[in-house]
Amino acid sequence: MTEHEHYEALVVGCGPGGAAAAAALANNGVETLVLERGVDAGSKNVSGGLLYAEESAPYTLDSLFPGLREEATERPVTDHYIHNVAGETVKTFDLGGIHHHDTVWSDSVLRRTMDSWIAERVHEKTRETGGGLLTDVRVNGLLREAGEIVGVTCDEIDPIEADLIVAADGVNSELARDAGLMDWDEPEEWFQGVKAVVDMPEGAVEERFDIDEDEGEAHLFSGDLFEGCRGGGFLYTNEDTLSIGTVFHLDSIAEGQYEPHELLDNLLTHPLLGQWLDEEYDEIEYSAKLVPDSKKVAHPSPHRGRLCLVGDAAGQMQAQGPIIKGMNHAVSAGGLVAEAFVEARSRGDPTATGDLYEQKLRSEGVMDKLRPTSYKVSSALAENGPMTKLADTLVKSPIGTTAIKLMGGTVEKLFNSPRMMALIPDTKTPYVTVPTTIAKALGEPITETNSVEPPELDDRIGDLTYDIDEGNPHIEVLDNSFEASGTAVTACPVSAKDFGGGCYREETVQRNGKEETVVSLDTQPCVECGTCAVVADTDWTHPRGGKGVEYRQG
Repeated sequence: MTEHEHYEALVVGCGPGGAAAAAALANNGVETLVLERGVDAGSKNVSGGLLYAEESAPYTLDSLFPGLREEATERPVTDHYIHNVAGETVKTFDLGGIHHHDTVWSDSVLRRTMDSWIAERVHEKTRETGGGLLTDVRVNGLLREAGEIVGVTCDEIDPIEADLIVAADGVNSELARDAGLMDWDEPEEWFQGVKAVVDMPEGAVEERFDIDEDEGEAHLFSGDLFEGCRGGGFLYTNEDTLSIGTVFHLDSIAEGQYEPHELLDNLLTHPLLGQWLDEEYDEIEYSAKLVPDSKKVAHPSPHRGRLCLVGDAAGQMQAQGPIIKGMNHAVSAGGLVAEAFVEARSRGDPTATGDLYEQKLRSEGVMDKLRPTSYKVSSALAENGPMTKLADTLVKSPIGTTAIKLMGGTVEKLFNSPRMMALIPDTKTPYVTVPTTIAKALGEPITETNSVEPPELDDRIGDLTYDIDEGNPHIEVLDNSFEASGTAVTACPVSAKDFGGGCYREETVQRNGKEETVVSLDTQPCVECGTCAVVADTDWTHPRGGKGVEYRQG
């Protein structure tokens, strides 16, 4: 039997979920090693992003890392709105009710800043128990002995064994897939998020949003400004930048052959944003990621043997209408898995950690938030072709418009009901048809103009930082026929039709005397979102430690 380095606990990934697990373990004297594949924690991470601390949550990030809000977040979000858009007509609702429900605080964050600050504290805490944090290390799979999971294998260092392995390696978790706990088979189980971080002149955030230095705003956008794609947009105020982006159901992007960068541009150039943006538009980073739809994929039993999944790796991302929460649930999961291990170890049976963790996710209410029972009922009725068509037809009809007019302020109250939002089906009706009809029935014309000219896709790619791993592509196309993999040409956020500088490109070749359309791949501009792993026939892995894209904002 080969001797390997051994730790009590091994945490893979130092985002909020992994950091929470590592801190909670170290606080209880557990020898903990953390492995992070980026050059720095946060260099591979992207979020919208709002970080929540919920009253009902068993753990919050600031309780594990005192000083977090003062040192590592951007702005407290004090106001929250949703804009229902029909052409150049808009009806805005105040979402304060649902935003403040069960909320102690909520801050806008940029992941590179926040995660790297947290990582320093993680390293200090874990060093005290005989572990530490190593960056530039990609964990590529699980180490097994006699069929049992005992540790992990890595690209850069020898295998490591541990009594507990916490997979906090994100939505594209190779450990979750290796264990057979998660897969990438169904596009309808995922969202794709695309974001631009926009620089603002000194004092412009306060002036243009009419807020003080200790205030911030969150804006959501839905309706017809995204050409019928199922999803919406967001804008969050940071300290001296804006995070502006879109989140759409991946199956809608794929089926409609939408190009993600163009959907983002639809938002950036819409007249509604003219009140906050001007011709001096300065986009400092373009990014993208997949987001799990927890209603469908949050794993009810996210463990196998010594392995426990937390955060995106376990599908723990709550997206229910305007309720968009992920990092806080990852933090809760990280704290709970540490708690479970400490309890199991005290009983002399660390192998019981997974079952205890699963019990705690349920008893603490985390799973109820991620997979509400009410959604199972509503989706069974609403998410089928005939019902969707009937609902859309009714909402668009004079009867639907009249009903919305008669409801008036009641519509805004429904948007602020957590129970109502948990019922929302994943169809065009709530994302496109209802908001468009609301704007037509109750809205007012937009008076602003918008002179923004977003960068071209090649400029966005060119402005990103890459450490190209020459000769070691991390994605291989297994079937390059257009039928099998052509969807990636449009769905990949750094690819597009008639664009030769992206990852996926459409080509015509001669085969057996006939012309055939195929796709080719260049991984150099890859932003590692994982989209192509779902919509194309690929063998997808992360780049080696420290290689690939490096986000400076995140």
